[in-house]
Amino acid sequence: MEKQTGEKALKTLIQNMEPVLNEGEYVFVTVSDIESIPRSMTICEMKEKEGITVVLRKQDAEDHDLSFDFIASWITLNIHSSLEAVGLTAAFSTALGNQNISCNVIAGYYHDHIFIDKKDEDKAMNALIELSKSNHSNSL
Repeated sequence: MEKQTGEKALKTLIQNMEPVLNEGEYVFVTVSDIESIPRSMTICEMKEKEGITVVLRKQDAEDHDLSFDFIASWITLNIHSSLEAVGLTAAFSTALGNQNISCNVIAGYYHDHIFIDKKDEDKAMNALIELSKSNHSNSL
């Protein structure tokens, strides 16, 4: 099966990024052994020299007695962005930073995923929607 290529044009990406707030609360945990967590629970993982960072639902972490210190909301940018696209992360992270919102970004093959503090979800969605709208009439 041939994979589709993603969008590379920054203006098109921003104008059509369509942020979607996924339901639920998410946490980042670290484990030394990935086998200690059922793979069906994981949203994503990153192997680091200090341990394995795993993103999963808060309830799943609590059910498995995993410690965490950051409760996040998960926003998906619903446009198929190319892994080679330049500037999209900078654009949305700047928009969020201007609102004093930290963001933790994970790029999947098809979409960018942003994890932000749960308390900032409405403000973050508004900032991303405003960024997209403002670029419909502005040239990048």
